[in-house]
Amino acid sequence: MTRQIVVAVDGSAPATAAVEWAAADARRRGLSLRIVHVCERGRHGSDGTEHCAEILDVAADRARALGGVEVTTELLTGQVAPALLAESAKSESLVLGSRGLGGFKGLVMGSVGMAVAGHAEGPVVVVRSTPVERGLVVVGYDGSEHADAAMEYAIDQARHRDAELRVVYGWTMPVFSPYAVTYNSLIEDVMREEEHAARERIAPWQERNLDVRITDAQACEHPVALLIEAAEEADLVVVGSRGLGGLAAAVLGSVSHGVLHHVSCPVAVVRPRPEEDS
Repeated sequence: MTRQIVVAVDGSAPATAAVEWAAADARRRGLSLRIVHVCERGRHGSDGTEHCAEILDVAADRARALGGVEVTTELLTGQVAPALLAESAKSESLVLGSRGLGGFKGLVMGSVGMAVAGHAEGPVVVVRSTPVERGLVVVGYDGSEHADAAMEYAIDQARHRDAELRVVYGWTMPVFSPYAVTYNSLIEDVMREEEHAARERIAPWQERNLDVRITDAQACEHPVALLIEAAEEADLVVVGSRGLGGLAAAVLGSVSHGVLHHVSCPVAVVRPRPEEDS
């Protein structure tokens, strides 16, 4: 894998925001930036090459104007999702605008976006608009393999940003009969156990990364609701592509639509690379 960030562009405003985010991320982390555009034949008349090349040139000019990062470009052909999945295998991370024009239409909200986010070999960062830096990275963590990969990425992001990392975990309460004699006691016991288990899972990460301020937030609430709330003051929200318990559907199906529709800051969806899979 090459130590570079790949950003896909299509000339839309979210794609421009994605270029700005990717360029800043590459500069912070000492990586190069590769800008790609998937040129679908026939979409812009004849083979569309001239128009596609112009999209790349504009994006490259914007990235170079920001300074401090090596920029290369490449015009790709074929179908959008397979082309971007292939790029993810060769990059440190893949950055996309939240929605776009032409081949990127529905990239986050539709099946193509789910395919890219769910099957990319590594982190996929979805950018909606020009990011605002607030000094906070948020990660959803439930102890699963995919959550571990998300945590690693989130810690790296927090470290290079000199930002706080807030670990979010939500759970739902088991159903008890309200007529049970120990009803209130059972609820309190479950809450204490969940909070203790969440802190136990986070403790090793805190011990191994003393240079990063890692805090935690747990609640008896749907995890997506917690992530949406935390995202209001975050630079970046990080989730695993799938998980256990409360985060099992955090980026798949209807729950993922909730996160991606309501979180305005960039969202990173992280899937363990094949060599990391157990």
